[in-house]
Amino acid sequence: MPNGNNKPMGYQLEFEKPLLQLEEQIAVLESHQQQAGHAEDFNAEIKKLRQSHATMLKKTYGKLNAWQTVQVARHPARPQSVDYIGACVKDFCELHGDRRFGDDPAITTGFGRIGPYKVLLVAHQKGKDTRQKIACHFGCAHPEGYRKALSKMKLAEKFGLPVVTLIDTPGAYPGIGAEERGQAEAIALNLREMSRLKVPIVSIVIGEGGSGGALGIGVADRIAMMQYAWYSVISPEGCAAILWKTGAKAADAAEQLHLTARENVKIGTIDEVIDEPLGGAHRDPKAAYEKVEAWIVQTLRDLNRFKIDNLVKRRYEKFRNMGQFAEA
Repeated sequence: MPNGNNKPMGYQLEFEKPLLQLEEQIAVLESHQQQAGHAEDFNAEIKKLRQSHATMLKKTYGKLNAWQTVQVARHPARPQSVDYIGACVKDFCELHGDRRFGDDPAITTGFGRIGPYKVLLVAHQKGKDTRQKIACHFGCAHPEGYRKALSKMKLAEKFGLPVVTLIDTPGAYPGIGAEERGQAEAIALNLREMSRLKVPIVSIVIGEGGSGGALGIGVADRIAMMQYAWYSVISPEGCAAILWKTGAKAADAAEQLHLTARENVKIGTIDEVIDEPLGGAHRDPKAAYEKVEAWIVQTLRDLNRFKIDNLVKRRYEKFRNMGQFAEA
């Protein structure tokens, strides 16, 4: 069912237009049905349209190309970290500040409970409306955001609590102030310290996973991606600007970057893909929350079988082995 309630979605992706037309037809018929008061007069036609919609939805989302996947990952109605926290994390207590410069709203940290596990949650935050997006720098964190994340991860290590990170960023903030305050150094330090943090770490790319901005909270024992998320060394627009000197080639760049979940599993940069509801997480957020929570609980249960020293060793070796190659 479109958007979980047969109502057409307000935001249109180009490849979804035939689907949205069907959704509008269903909504019109349901409106007539309510006004007429004779449900049987429209039931057959509505059922037929719903079947056509489900078939078209499955076919459309079964063959998305890389650029279409990027568009779905950026859908305004797609669940964000704040939504997953509200749905999956009980007793969430947010922690602020990096104890050096300030509090970066682009990264949220706090303690809470997911299933039976007390955890530290670290998540990118993009913002919902224009005011929030500007305040959160559209999910692009400053160095104080990464230092806040590391400070809270060290606190979790002190109490022996696992770390869960939700990645959703086009990249780290590229401004002059961020560079002056040590953006690259802050991310590099997180990579080193997360690689040897003595608690289990799990990460999920829930939307966008851009470059060092994603890696800054993405060194984990297990890494998963939502089915229609993307994860790459650079955004398609950034890649196109470098290779072709124009952002108009972003779709071509997306294909070359192998940024989809399927491609990332193939090359070994992630461990698992979390299937999304039919038509993407924006069509059925509740089902997406349930899948993410179930994956986190099961993964933490699996990681608890390892001695912590062995876990840290495996994590280090996992990332050291990435990118290795042999010359014939």
